[in-house]
Amino acid sequence: MQQVTFNRPFRLESGIELPHVSVAYETFGELNPDRSNAVLVCHALTGDSHVAQHHAADRAGWWDLVVGPGKAIDTGRFFVICSNILGGCRGTTGPNSVDARTGVPFGADFPVITVTDMVELQRWLIDHLAIQSLAAVVGGSLGGHQAMVWATRYPDRVEHAILLATSPRLTSQAMAFDVIGRNAILRDPNFHSGQYYDKSSRPEVGLALARMLGHITYLSRESMTSKFDATRLSPRDVTTEFEKIFSVGSYLAHQGHKFVERFDANSYVTITRAMDLFDIGDTPEKLLACFAATSCRWLVVSFSSDWLFPPEQSRQIVHGLIAAAKSVSYSEISSSYGHDAFLLADDLSGYGGLIEGFLRADDSVEAPPARSATTGATTSIFAGDRLDHDLILELIPSQASVLDLGCGEGELLSRLRAQGGSRRLVGVEVSEAAIRQAVRRGLDVVQFDLARPLEAFGDRQFDVVVLSQTLQSVSQTEQVIDEMLRVGRWGLVSFPNFAYHKLRRMLFEQGRSPKGTGIYSYDWHNTPNCRFPSILDFQDFCRGRNIRVERQVYLDTETDRRITDDPNLNADVAIFLITREK
Repeated sequence: MQQVTFNRPFRLESGIELPHVSVAYETFGELNPDRSNAVLVCHALTGDSHVAQHHAADRAGWWDLVVGPGKAIDTGRFFVICSNILGGCRGTTGPNSVDARTGVPFGADFPVITVTDMVELQRWLIDHLAIQSLAAVVGGSLGGHQAMVWATRYPDRVEHAILLATSPRLTSQAMAFDVIGRNAILRDPNFHSGQYYDKSSRPEVGLALARMLGHITYLSRESMTSKFDATRLSPRDVTTEFEKIFSVGSYLAHQGHKFVERFDANSYVTITRAMDLFDIGDTPEKLLACFAATSCRWLVVSFSSDWLFPPEQSRQIVHGLIAAAKSVSYSEISSSYGHDAFLLADDLSGYGGLIEGFLRADDSVEAPPARSATTGATTSIFAGDRLDHDLILELIPSQASVLDLGCGEGELLSRLRAQGGSRRLVGVEVSEAAIRQAVRRGLDVVQFDLARPLEAFGDRQFDVVVLSQTLQSVSQTEQVIDEMLRVGRWGLVSFPNFAYHKLRRMLFEQGRSPKGTGIYSYDWHNTPNCRFPSILDFQDFCRGRNIRVERQVYLDTETDRRITDDPNLNADVAIFLITREK
């Protein structure tokens, strides 16, 4: 740990000034010659500057899983900085620091601080290190709040912002747990009005109870069931005055006692208040205004079982960024570990893979090659090749902004990007694995279920909305098409034609559901295809819904040719460019 002291007044958002401030921090890796590879990691409520081990004999860091040589935040590539936040108790100015005006620790007289104050002190540190721009600011929970303040307050100094398990503000339920925790501390008989540093007794019971209560919020019902149900009447033999009849009780008692050994009660009160005061907006309009001036790329990650910072709060952030036309990717990781999932190894391949891919993404990555002009079964759509992409690219006007629904790993978007220009390209995908690959390509991809309306996207926000080989698998067909034509000036739809003559023969001659390879490789009972549209079906659909077909192209991908003669019989793929009739 290193420490720097700034011997000048530090003005808080409240207007109160601290006569001087100190910051404890640690660094990992090497700063490159042009000082452009710095990554600031912001810790959560009870963290500190020791994010990772410096060497094998060092004590464990709180995010060794992610930070280190060859890891998601690779210290062989990046110069990683982590500082203890303002108000903390691990070397940075906080309630346990001596107030120069009184000669005793601030205690409960330490002023109310905000997340913005924390970030401002971090900025002083970054300036001290002579770093002008941060390659990334990364944080989970309260760390995510800090990352958002960095990106919105200093937009020209942040290239990437990575937010995990965070929110635009705390829910009232989350705040309620903090309120109870603070009351447990403040009402502890040994709190001594916050001046307990020279006393023989400290508010250990209140702080332990606050930690026990908080720790419950970091877990999920599933993880607690898995951890304690089988041994609920077999508590650990721990020395404690707290109840330990049940295994969950002895576990929480152990967590409380461990916490008291390393954390300060006044710091807990100070930091939880700052977290509860954080609020960048509770409406789409406020969030849009908050993000309007940002210029970085964003990665937002949530966890399905996190009820403290639930996924819908991450989606609020994402929707605000989309409304502001910012570069953002988002994925909700399927997890049973609750809020703490971003600190655990169990879901590392999910969130760690996203972080690594996002930081390693290179805009110069080559697009997938265009298909060759060869013919034969190996080029067939039945083998899973996306041979309709060439024609889709031809139908998309030059420099058009594109939203690709069901974008997969981003093959089409990559090829569009390779064509050049500054147009906006965004993908929507439901698969976590596909999103990770698309993010690694440097694409903006948002996890979204097409069974729901595209509420994150505004009217006519894109020139073209693409639905490529996804029509047959969506459950709300009419809603999806309506939303495409609301969000985009044009809709571009490609789908396998289930009236293709080979499929007809399989059903007619063999009396069985058609089955082949690629998208037809499923049995009738496990197919993801819930629709079986034909070309005639789609034409009728458009005629009945005030939709104008501007272009239509039909392919036989087995023979690599366009079809004009009875396409409903002879084409295996159809592509339609559509728009809403005025």
